[in-house]
Amino acid sequence: MRILITGYQHETNTFAPSKADWAAFNRGDTFPAYIEGDAMVQSMRGVNLPMAGFIDEAVRYGWTLVPGFWCGATPSAHVTEDAFERISEAFLRFVTKETFDAIYIDFHGAGVAEHIDDTEGELLRRIRSVVGAKMPIVTSLDLHANVTKLMFAETDAMTAFRTYPHVDMADAGALAAKLLDRRLTTGAREQCAFRRLPFLIPTNSQSTWLEPAKGHYALMRALDEKNNTISSFAMGFPAADFDECAPMAWSYGEKAEDTLNALYAAISEPTQWQLKSVYLPDDSVRRALDMADQGRSPIIIADTQDNPSGGADGNTCGMLHALLRNSAGERFPKQVVFGLLHDPVTAAQAWAAGVGAVIDAEVGTSVQTFDGSMSEPPLRGQYRVVALTDGVCKLAGPMMTGLVTQLGKTALLEINHVYVIVVTGKMQLLDRVQISMVGLDPTQMKLIVIKSANHFRADFSAMVTDPETDFLIAKCPGPKAVDPGDYHWTQLPDSISRRPA
Repeated sequence: MRILITGYQHETNTFAPSKADWAAFNRGDTFPAYIEGDAMVQSMRGVNLPMAGFIDEAVRYGWTLVPGFWCGATPSAHVTEDAFERISEAFLRFVTKETFDAIYIDFHGAGVAEHIDDTEGELLRRIRSVVGAKMPIVTSLDLHANVTKLMFAETDAMTAFRTYPHVDMADAGALAAKLLDRRLTTGAREQCAFRRLPFLIPTNSQSTWLEPAKGHYALMRALDEKNNTISSFAMGFPAADFDECAPMAWSYGEKAEDTLNALYAAISEPTQWQLKSVYLPDDSVRRALDMADQGRSPIIIADTQDNPSGGADGNTCGMLHALLRNSAGERFPKQVVFGLLHDPVTAAQAWAAGVGAVIDAEVGTSVQTFDGSMSEPPLRGQYRVVALTDGVCKLAGPMMTGLVTQLGKTALLEINHVYVIVVTGKMQLLDRVQISMVGLDPTQMKLIVIKSANHFRADFSAMVTDPETDFLIAKCPGPKAVDPGDYHWTQLPDSISRRPA
């Protein structure tokens, strides 16, 4: 069997300030830059991404890989029309010129372009129009996919991650290979049952390290084992304003309906998904400092509303203001760090000045938030340049293991005994090596404020006293609402509740 393998990844927050142009798919900050052919296969080997998992499993099945291309961009607002059409052209070029027996696509599942609400569904429709109805097509999806009816219509099978933080991305690719093997063995599509939840689930309520999601995915695995089904539950990305933005559960196999009915009964009670403890900026800092005083360290504060993995730019400094207002550096000198702050101008200024210099800098950016207000202003002050690095970093934690990210000119600055990691690229802080790359030991910090929502749990849980209590979620003004009910929705139908009620 000859299997064409391709990939396109983008998670779109239609309320965010910055769009994903073609350059965003070629930078290689959060995801590998656009890559084609055998080089794509080699670059994926040993990396915790779905494509890598599919490749390894395909080799085990004895299939011949026909490499196409792979591209991904940091989550943001819409994919530009130009970028989408370039990506579409790449898909159609490979499905037209190559000879193959089936197709695997490494999708995210929550892409929205300037001119198309459902980018994955539209790409599948275009591909299907070329290869015909009988060509087997399977995809893997992110747990945050907004799965559409068009995606079901145009694929033979889909599978989604089962963990958040996404430590099973390669496993999802391997499971997609299993679905393809079942499809090739039977010669026909398996029975599929799917059902959408009628409410949005806040991202911060979706962690599979915590209840209720932890128990629901365990139930799904048990049902699959009992019924010989392969099932998925995509909790959705609740920041894409179009008519099919909502969680989706589905199952493949002769007993797909039985599995889906049992799973849906468990996940569809809305109040279990309501947001739990969320703190205002100053409250989060004061609480963290008090906990650190009690010997619990480090304490992690997630600046979740400016999370680059949620479509924000990672450039607001409201939490840095809160740290200075509450004298965090004076209480724990050189044991408080804030990052990753996307600020190319300040990074370049620090590089020009050199290590040891003191620069007069305006750090951060004031951006329009989801409710139309502005985030806190940049923080002007005297910053000491502590360290400089090129921002090339090989991730070592459980998520995206082995991926080399390229964040460009990076600087470790210090103001009032608080460290600030300033980067040129755009990426959430999810791996401890993103702190150690500037010469700091994260285990020696008392307080770490990171621009992330949940992915940080995968690598940082090992260094805190209690992951249930030592991770605080801060609601600091930014573009990514911690509560999807705070967005001004215009396209989401009234049949979908903006928050679990």
